[in-house]
Amino acid sequence: MTENSQKIQTNALYVNLDRGVATLNLSEAYYNDIYSLINSDELLDIVKLYLGSRNPDYDDDAFDNATPEEYVEVLKKILINDGSAYDNYDPKEILASIEALYSFYRSLLRVSVINYSNSKIAGNEFKMIDTHLNELVRKLYRVIEEKLQGFTNRTYRQVNAATNASMLVQQHDWPIPEGYEELRDIDFINTVMLRPPMMMHTKSNKREGVFSAVEENPIKRFHGQKGHWYCYPAKIGESLAYIYFNVDYLVNGIALSNLFELASPEDVEGQKPDLILLFGLEKTEGMVSHYYLDKKNQIWVGEVPYTDKTTYFGYMKKMCLTLHNLHQINNGRLPIHGSMLKIRFTNGKEKNVVFFGDSGAGKSESIEALQEIADDKIVDMETIFDDMGSFTIGDDGKLYAQGTETGAFVRLDDLSSAVAFNNMDRGVYLNPERQNARVIIPADTYEHVVEHHPVDMWLYANNYSDEVGIHRFDTEDDAKKVFIAGKRKALGTTDEVGMSSTFFANPFGPVQEQEKTQPIIDKVFNNLFNAGVYVGEIYTHLGNDKSKDALKESAQELLDVLMNN
Repeated sequence: MTENSQKIQTNALYVNLDRGVATLNLSEAYYNDIYSLINSDELLDIVKLYLGSRNPDYDDDAFDNATPEEYVEVLKKILINDGSAYDNYDPKEILASIEALYSFYRSLLRVSVINYSNSKIAGNEFKMIDTHLNELVRKLYRVIEEKLQGFTNRTYRQVNAATNASMLVQQHDWPIPEGYEELRDIDFINTVMLRPPMMMHTKSNKREGVFSAVEENPIKRFHGQKGHWYCYPAKIGESLAYIYFNVDYLVNGIALSNLFELASPEDVEGQKPDLILLFGLEKTEGMVSHYYLDKKNQIWVGEVPYTDKTTYFGYMKKMCLTLHNLHQINNGRLPIHGSMLKIRFTNGKEKNVVFFGDSGAGKSESIEALQEIADDKIVDMETIFDDMGSFTIGDDGKLYAQGTETGAFVRLDDLSSAVAFNNMDRGVYLNPERQNARVIIPADTYEHVVEHHPVDMWLYANNYSDEVGIHRFDTEDDAKKVFIAGKRKALGTTDEVGMSSTFFANPFGPVQEQEKTQPIIDKVFNNLFNAGVYVGEIYTHLGNDKSKDALKESAQELLDVLMNN
């Protein structure tokens, strides 16, 4: 297929087969019944793409070699019981083609878009409109299918025939700084409706490299068009982020709604963001990801280039968190690469535990192991943050932790069956058939995530040592050496393999701003040791022992310490 035969771009419909995405603007095209649907330009365009995807050397069915216009005309005749539909084509052949067309369309990520400003549609109405569209497409398919097969179905599957998500979008008036005028016409996402579980696919399934600073503001290279770019306004911790994404990255943009709190119109109207991300720029310096501090306007600006590699959701998530972490460091807070749990035990004790370490060190695995061996000793285990949080010292002089994400982006292999199945129907699944398959599941409310949570224990996830159990550091200096060195044995979730070392186990902010981060680290460790907080490490063994037997022993020791201290 040529590039042109893989794309459709009209006011109502956008499809890019190469990226597996489609948007249907229901403010531009609306269908009252199956007759208006079958007569629409949009259906004809989908048929054109489908027929263009067939290989005539192997697909020799006559109906798949019809012109798009002839193809749709036959469907219309079938719909009104016109027998001439079968003059040139066998009903079985037509049915096989219809099934293939239906599967072809449903293989795309399909998102309806409704403009709030044009129609003043309320949240419930926009959901009803999208639901109506799904019902129409299902009905049209079934009517034609049953007429062709000559009998009614005995089993009906209520699949998402038209769309698997919908977006209500609108314009906002916000103080656009000089030089950022190109952003003015880009629609903000007001509300998102997902139809989970969603199975989505991207060309890449691994993140590479470290984001670096540039001397020129990436905004100078932004020339996005309304309808081809959208803005997901996110609340990342206490940072307000305007995440602009190219429509070809629709998988990433939609998946954000299971990870970061979508800012309300009241949060956005009249508000300058702390962070701006331009995701999918076609011209970037060196075609790699960068960030820039606009000191005049106090905005961190990130850019991610338009490449097949950056389709992996990790680029979207980690660039957002990098910008947030840089903003936190500037405000004297310490970004933490890890997970935090609030655990309530049957003996009445409650502990807040932070697991710390770089990708693949065993943070989530340690939590799973603790859940498995705790059995009935744990009443409740609540996730405060799953991947990135911050430590801050409050006005009372005590240290507190805050989260960033309302969802969790985790490897399917890391989930216990109980956790996986309990959340399966709410998840957004990314490349589930491939290595490093991921799922994004909602985890907590935004209000709870950004609360100030006290810290009772802070553990470094050590996946390279031969020791078993947990170990408490005797001195502040001993602890800092391990945490700052950030050692781990890389497991292939990024482009690294073997032993590696990352400053403060966090390549998303602290690595880029080591000089600014070091005094904050010193202040935090001093506070924790003066307060007698347990600072130590848990030996996960995951760099050497995939069986997780040693990890369970370590988790048992952790459980004993938490319940008896």
